[in-house]
Amino acid sequence: MEPLPSWKTFLFELLLYAILLVVYFAFVLHYLGGWFKELFDHDRDLFAVMALVVMIAQTVGLEIVSSFLIWLLRRKKN
Repeated sequence: MEPLPSWKTFLFELLLYAILLVVYFAFVLHYLGGWFKELFDHDRDLFAVMALVVMIAQTVGLEIVSSFLIWLLRRKKN
């Protein structure tokens, strides 16, 4: 199979990230939205800590997904 040109690879990754973003947002909103609202209303210190934990987790998750995609795309080129 012929490797994709770089702009096609970029568009593919952009589309995949957009899909992952929507899924992640729906997941957090559906499963954690009420809990975060309760934390915000009753314990803002814990809310701040948990918000940071979620941000760090999503950063690590995106790094894992990005690394996997790059590995997958480079593997197909070889």
